[in-house]
Amino acid sequence: MKKILLFFVAISITLGGMAQKGKVTSALSLIDQGDLEKAKTALDEALVHPKTKDFANTYFALGKLAQAVYDSKDSKYSSYFKDPLAESYAAYQKALALDPKKTTSNRILTSMSYNLLVISFGDQGVSKFQEGDYSSALESFSTQIEIMGSDFYVGAIDTGIYYNAGLAALSAQKYEEGAKYFQKCIDYNYMGITPHFQLAECYTGMGQPAKAEQYLLDLPKLYPDDKNIVLSLIDMYIKNNQFEKAIQYIDIAKADDPTNYSLYYAAGIMYLNQNYFDEAIENLTKAHELNANSFDTNYGLGAAYINYGGDIFLKANDIIDINEYNEAVEEANTQYMKALPFLEKALEYDPDNLDVMRSLQELYFRLRQKDESLNIKYQEIRAKIQSLE
Repeated sequence: MKKILLFFVAISITLGGMAQKGKVTSALSLIDQGDLEKAKTALDEALVHPKTKDFANTYFALGKLAQAVYDSKDSKYSSYFKDPLAESYAAYQKALALDPKKTTSNRILTSMSYNLLVISFGDQGVSKFQEGDYSSALESFSTQIEIMGSDFYVGAIDTGIYYNAGLAALSAQKYEEGAKYFQKCIDYNYMGITPHFQLAECYTGMGQPAKAEQYLLDLPKLYPDDKNIVLSLIDMYIKNNQFEKAIQYIDIAKADDPTNYSLYYAAGIMYLNQNYFDEAIENLTKAHELNANSFDTNYGLGAAYINYGGDIFLKANDIIDINEYNEAVEEANTQYMKALPFLEKALEYDPDNLDVMRSLQELYFRLRQKDESLNIKYQEIRAKIQSLE
């Protein structure tokens, strides 16, 4: 009788284990049917039951469920996983670790689970990047690259993913990671010269401006006819406040592309920041001639005249002779008057720009005695500023 009882207990235990594993199989079927709620209930039980909590198929099913939740985009499943794709990948990895017989490996391969994950991680990375969440975008792209390098991904690595990861890292100011990914692009000759520029930018971000400079200076050996190298050097020198070198390369670029207004604009702003007003006005005037229908060229030239007038007025305070003082003040007002049409035009391109409005308000007030119509403009611009503040 005792033997019969023990045999009965053994059968009950075995059947109980089979029943629990049957729930995992049922969960997989429910996932395929789109019934994620019932699948989640079945897996919650399987994840705590002694017979299935360390069962490879349980985690394979969990990976599929998390993947299905991400794909569904239905908010009613949002509480199931904090990060569905990451948790899906982690579940698959655990399933593989718990499967010495490699049964799960075959299931992952035949179901193309990792290939589908790669697509989803790519989509998630692009969405995060567009939202401005660059760190999360980098994490998605990095995981995508990791999966594509595994034995369970079917196909070759898409080199463009390295570029996506590099851009996300650069935007997240994670320069060392960015440099790693852009170097991969260079190794695969992906996108030609473009990743070279971004690699140099990463060097600058890593606090190695000399390395970045030398890297760009060496690029003509690889790309002797590419004009963008000079433009990248200009951009780097401007960001590093290396005025003389920036101007040197701007002059080189002007000789090669004399109708590029942005070169004159960049030079003008740099001269203006150094208080070289004659050179600033000369370059900004040329930029305006080449592109008059631009907020930047109008505002830049207007600002140059204002700053020049302000400098003259400031120096007038040191003049003792009253006649010379009056002449200096008149010259300052002349420069202020020259600024007006450009600032007014700039405001047409950006009607709610408070910086432009405040500049105009000050000029109208200062110059209203010279031109009565400016007093009316002063009242109008003052009212508009008050309505926006």
